[in-house]
Amino acid sequence: MKINIKKHLLHFKKPSGTSRGILYDKPSWILSVTLPNGNTAQGECSIIPGLSPDFSHEENYEVDLNKLIAYFATWEIEDFMDDSLFLHEKWHAFLSEWRTFPSLVFGMESLAREIRHHGTGMLFDNAFSRKEQSIPINGLIWMGEESFMLEQMEEKLMAGFTTIKMKVGAIDWAKEKSLLRQLRNRFSAEELTLRVDANGAFSVQDAPSKLEQLAELEIHSIEQPIMAGQIAEMRDLCAYTPVGIALDEELIGVHDVTEKEQLLASIQPQFIVLKPSLHGGFSGSKEWIELAERQGIAWWMTSALESSIGLNAIAQFTANYQNNLPQGLGTGGLYTNNFESTLVVANGQLSMIK
Repeated sequence: MKINIKKHLLHFKKPSGTSRGILYDKPSWILSVTLPNGNTAQGECSIIPGLSPDFSHEENYEVDLNKLIAYFATWEIEDFMDDSLFLHEKWHAFLSEWRTFPSLVFGMESLAREIRHHGTGMLFDNAFSRKEQSIPINGLIWMGEESFMLEQMEEKLMAGFTTIKMKVGAIDWAKEKSLLRQLRNRFSAEELTLRVDANGAFSVQDAPSKLEQLAELEIHSIEQPIMAGQIAEMRDLCAYTPVGIALDEELIGVHDVTEKEQLLASIQPQFIVLKPSLHGGFSGSKEWIELAERQGIAWWMTSALESSIGLNAIAQFTANYQNNLPQGLGTGGLYTNNFESTLVVANGQLSMIK
């Protein structure tokens, strides 16, 4: 079986701010296979420079991509049509050998499922992929100048979102808090759920005070308040916090199931946030979900700036679970040169185009 690779540099419509800097574009590598019926099956290997654990430099990454292609060179398309493929020892050997490359695993898992469904765009057969059900999502407010963030807020409210997530940590904290207060003054916690994502921007010393201030605004949750790797400090925050804490970057680079279980048991967060491109693909995310639910930890899924190809895959995977929390998904409308999308957002719900 011949798998083709093509790099696609996604360009942001507007520079997008995070606590790690401003993003102007983002690379993805698209895996594709031409099927006997003439359709093309695709999978996306999406990375975020400086965050993806399996990416250091494009040259090295493309070497790994070619190794992945070589790994599957002896496989036939018929191998992927086997109903028991994902239970097969050969497939589990692949997941085990490549588990430290989450973006590559995600791309290959997506490609394999597209092949199994004959390149029709369906990866998982569920109510969402059958266009019978939608997924509640949050509206994301990107970092930037105060006026830009206010503009985004109005857009999300006009679009019917009842959960809004705001990235914090890039501009003055007083201004960020003021923006949140403006929203809370207009809408009660019953009318509008507010989430924030700090991407590790708070110091250990400042975090407790800022969590208290967020609690006054009835914030639902905060993602990764302090930098990852400070296990004892994060455990203390989660035990003390008046606002639900969600682990995100903390989960990156943890591949072994026993280590995952120990991390969750040690920190005992209120939530975890999962990104298949960063947290082990579908298989790795499934492990995190099962471990979290066993420990009474809630979760939601979010994208990691994938194109519409990866977003479609993540949305269908998410729909396999009965999770009523708003998810961090969208249609890829951030980009000027995205692929055609099969997804549409209306009134804070993500659906497949009918």
